[in-house]
Amino acid sequence: MSERVDLLVHGGDVLTVDDAGTLVREGAVAVRDGTIVEVGGAGELRARYAADTAVDAGGCLVLPGLVNAHTHLAMTLLRGRADDVTLQGFLERVLRWEAELLSPGTVGAAVRVAVAESVRAGVTSALDMYWFHEAAERVAREAGWRLLTGPTFMDVPDSPDGRAYGERMAWARRDLAGRTGAREGIRPVLFAHSAYTLAPEQLTEIAALAREFGALLHLHAAENATEVATVEVRYGKRPVELLDSLGLLGPDVLLAHAVDLTGREIAALARTGTSVAHCPVSNLKLGCGIAPVPRLLGAGVTVALGTDGAVSSNTLDVLGAVRQAALVHKADGDPTAVGAEQAARMATAEGARALGLGDRLGSLEAGKRADLIVLELGRPHLRPRHDVWSTLAYAAQSADVRDTVVDGRVLMRNRVLTTLDEEAALADLEALAPSPVQPGGRP
Repeated sequence: MSERVDLLVHGGDVLTVDDAGTLVREGAVAVRDGTIVEVGGAGELRARYAADTAVDAGGCLVLPGLVNAHTHLAMTLLRGRADDVTLQGFLERVLRWEAELLSPGTVGAAVRVAVAESVRAGVTSALDMYWFHEAAERVAREAGWRLLTGPTFMDVPDSPDGRAYGERMAWARRDLAGRTGAREGIRPVLFAHSAYTLAPEQLTEIAALAREFGALLHLHAAENATEVATVEVRYGKRPVELLDSLGLLGPDVLLAHAVDLTGREIAALARTGTSVAHCPVSNLKLGCGIAPVPRLLGAGVTVALGTDGAVSSNTLDVLGAVRQAALVHKADGDPTAVGAEQAARMATAEGARALGLGDRLGSLEAGKRADLIVLELGRPHLRPRHDVWSTLAYAAQSADVRDTVVDGRVLMRNRVLTTLDEEAALADLEALAPSPVQPGGRP
């Protein structure tokens, strides 16, 4: 008799993104209770398993779901309101708007649209730093989508939630203490915005709290030269130097951006096992520069990919970030600086590793969570297919994603969202969105 499984995705080429880069031609993935049971040939697995749900992926590519390792999902509310400005000009505008606009209701509505956009783009996991994270978690849980989030610390006047730093510490402790029985593939997270919005003693206290609860600590660091100069003038050390001197770097730390780094700082990241979320699109758009990803990789630093928020990158398209990462580092004259396979791994296996979840996510292997996507390969821009990594990095688009599965649950099938009312989500966001801006970005 056939063995029962919940889901069988079969018939397509399966790119496992395991260490060997295994590609199973006409393969299949069998899933039970949200876990991958087996990956193998389609004929063999169809004979072995009877599935409650079968997805025919013939003519398609099946691969792990994409990981967005740095984003601010609810910034969909502000998409298009802060374009063509510097990072500091961007922050000045956005912080003011956030204080005026954000509430649990607006964050929930904005995140619902962000989840819809992400599922359509094949993104199955995201690390989200933002205010009112409880609202974001509720939306993600209802949609069955994998979201890693938690309390955010940013010591600025008029914070949207009105919490003073001392109250925020007590609240964060309660939040972490209450995180029992979380579903597999989720871990607690604390967000310390940056070394320019938090004092060294605050950063130290936040890191200690994160480590007490085994949480991932996520910070912005060295996003542009102005930030680096600001921190250096204030504390006598560059951001990464400061974090290192405070003992805050480590394998439980993920830094966003890391654009402006010295050789010593790269060595410190490698020595401590600190990971980096590379956000090439927002870094270019804000004129921040290009992170030294080839040097980071050469030093052994884990590098993931992020989109940043939709107000700085304008989309949550991780495949677009893959393409940009594979291209932008060639500008110095070395076409091998970041290859197609490396860029695709940044959005899958390396993204999972940066989150501390490499044993549960990021590749299609037995025992891992069943986060996968089906990419339709029949369109002209994807033919002929000489190399699967090349197809992913240089040709594929988010619109090519046909099906999205998280924890074995089909969230999109044949480009129809199954767990989220997209039209209602869009209507809710439009009702809450601020007035359109005038040319030049001024309301």
